[in-house]
Amino acid sequence: MPSESVLITGCSDGGIGSALAFTFQQRGFQVFATARNTAKMSELKNLANVTLLTLDVTNSEEIGEAVDAVARATGGTLDYLINNAGQNHFRPILDENIEETKDLFSTNVWGPLAITQALSPLVIKAKGSFVFVTSIAGYGNTPWMGTYSASKRSIEIIADTLRHEVQPFGVSVKMIVTRAVISKGQTYFGDFALPENSLYKRIENTIAARARGEDGITRMPTAEYATAVVDEIVKGTSGKFWYGDYAKEVEHVWTPKVPQEMLDAGAVQGTGVDSLG
Repeated sequence: MPSESVLITGCSDGGIGSALAFTFQQRGFQVFATARNTAKMSELKNLANVTLLTLDVTNSEEIGEAVDAVARATGGTLDYLINNAGQNHFRPILDENIEETKDLFSTNVWGPLAITQALSPLVIKAKGSFVFVTSIAGYGNTPWMGTYSASKRSIEIIADTLRHEVQPFGVSVKMIVTRAVISKGQTYFGDFALPENSLYKRIENTIAARARGEDGITRMPTAEYATAVVDEIVKGTSGKFWYGDYAKEVEHVWTPKVPQEMLDAGAVQGTGVDSLG
C-alpha cells in the first residue's frame, strides 16, 4: 500500500485537479480524487491506487462520506488535502445576481473551508499539509472579474491565517497562486450573455471572449504545471508558491519587502499561538 495519501477536490477531466491526481498517482501516492460527478473523471478511472469519490464541496453529507471513506482506507490519516475545486465567473459588478454570487462564494470559499475542517483531524494526525489552489486574479482589479477575484482572495486570506493557527501542531499550509494554465475553466461560457439593460451590452462580445480565454494570453500546459506544483507540495513547507505563465511577474510586485518570518512573528505576537508549540 502507498505510504502517503492525498485527497484532491475538483478532479474532472481536463482540469488542474485531474493533472495533479495523475501526477501524484505516478509517484506512488494513494490518491482520493473527487468531483461532483465521478463519470467526469474518466482519465483517472482504473488507475492503480486511485479512489474516485463523489464530492460536492458545498454538500455536507457528501463531505462526511468522503471523510469516512478516507479514514477507512488509511487508518485515520491524510497526508495532503488539496483544495482545488472552484467555480469560474465573469460579470460586471453592476450586473451581478446576488444569489448567484452567494453560490460562487459557497463553492470557492465556504466549500474549501468546510472540507478543510472536516478532514483536519486526519491531516493533523498525519502532521500533513493543507493546500489551496488560489489565483492571481485575487491580486488585481480586472474588469468583469470582481466577485470571482474577491472569492479567490478570500479563501487565500483564510488559508494564510490557518497557516499560523496549525503551525503549532506540525501542519503546513501551502497556497498555490496560479495564473494562465490550460484547463477547462474557460469552456463554461459558450452561452455568456449580459442583461438587456446592461451598461456594457455593446461590448458583450468582448467580455464573452475574455471569459472564454480568448484574450491573447499564453497558458502553461496543465501537465507542466502539475509537475512543478506537486514538487512544491511534497516539500511540506508553508507559504505561497506562485506558478503559471506570468505568475512570477505578479509575485515580484506583491512580495513583501519585509522578510516573511518577521511579518509572521508580528502577526502571532500576543495571540497565544506562540504558546501552543
